[in-house]
Amino acid sequence: MPRYKPLPAELDPCVRQLVERLRRLKDHSELTVRHLAAKTGYSAKSWERYLGGASLPPREAVEALARITGADPVPLLALHDVAADAWGSRRAGSVVQARSTTRKQEGEREGERELEQPEELEQPEELEQPEELEQPDELVQPEEPEGPEGSTRADAGPPVTPAVLTTAPATGPTAGRIPHIALTAGVLALTVAVLAALLLMLRLEEDLAPAAVAAPPTTTAASPPPSYTCHVTRLDDRWSAGINKGRDTEIFYGATGADVAEAQCLLRRAGISPGGIDGMFGPLTLRAVKTFQQREGLVADGMLGPRSWKALRG
Repeated sequence: MPRYKPLPAELDPCVRQLVERLRRLKDHSELTVRHLAAKTGYSAKSWERYLGGASLPPREAVEALARITGADPVPLLALHDVAADAWGSRRAGSVVQARSTTRKQEGEREGERELEQPEELEQPEELEQPEELEQPDELVQPEEPEGPEGSTRADAGPPVTPAVLTTAPATGPTAGRIPHIALTAGVLALTVAVLAALLLMLRLEEDLAPAAVAAPPTTTAASPPPSYTCHVTRLDDRWSAGINKGRDTEIFYGATGADVAEAQCLLRRAGISPGGIDGMFGPLTLRAVKTFQQREGLVADGMLGPRSWKALRG
């Protein structure tokens, strides 16, 4: 029996139950991941992730495994629907937690920026210029106009002092500058949070996407496997399924084709189930052949030779 790695502790109980049942079906049928890939159309690496609890198998993969192992697919598909809901809830919770953590970190960074910003803006000394403007003493009062004879006019009145225009020194930075910088920092932080959330969602969509189906090296996606139908009849004191035209070709484990399908039909007629009538000499067919040979007193080597064919057709 193959040894599997322990399932993750954080795995949902419904998902854990589904994976354990899939493992038991695979072990009972003695199929390898390569056989699963050849018979279900899903790659061997995909089956390793499904049986290891790293990814949730698609509904079609579960149904295909039940079909090739002869199990009832209805309870397996019902369990898969419940596990899919639990799997989706866990993914959604991870996204919400990641978003809240990102927003909290961005809020802390924004607060640190607002606390550090006033120290850089407080530079009132550079704006004050009182010494350049306050120089009223340097202004010379205008001389009194002289009379026609050069004497000073007696009725000229008091000298007029010109008004000196002064401007109030600046007291510091404008009142709206600091809120404007804080608003800009807040917008930048919100933009970073939204971008981080989008990246997380895209990555999760890639993880949830079904794994690419890898075609077996000896088959192509365009050619479906042949289907066989048993028409067991007795002709000339010999049983025949009507598939290989009565040939008794020697076949063994790993063989494929009409001869294997003929033997599977005759094994089923003899009361021994070889699994499906798919024309593939796999583990189930091998077990059925050995059981039949033991029952008939033949050498149980798992190979269908002339004596085994004669017993099947007799």
